[in-house]
Amino acid sequence: MSDWTLTKNRLFEGIWEGGLTRDGGAGDTPPKIDVTFLGNAVGGVQFKEDVANDRWVMRIPIPTEAIADGVQTFLIADSVTGTLLDKITLISGEVLADDIRAELDLLRAELDLLKRAFRRHCIETM
Repeated sequence: MSDWTLTKNRLFEGIWEGGLTRDGGAGDTPPKIDVTFLGNAVGGVQFKEDVANDRWVMRIPIPTEAIADGVQTFLIADSVTGTLLDKITLISGEVLADDIRAELDLLRAELDLLKRAFRRHCIETM
């Protein structure tokens, strides 16, 4: 079991950001965290101390080779204990065709189309 707790903050402009807190305080030494994609280490992972909130801010750049059709998963683990802290899952492309969120988006687009046609019909019949 790891002493670290990872909380996602955001994914913005290809950078995943999260906060690392530790039982008993974050300490002065950056955490030892492994980030892997398809079994390979992800480069460019950064840690910045956030003294005001007693935590470390972790920034993970999403590599361009991970932006592809299908489901892509990154694993974030404590290097010392091997405990999985979190995962980042990216879903895109054809795999979304049957996803309920994609269906809902399609329904919204069709509803907007129907609203425009109905309004146009009402204006023409007045």
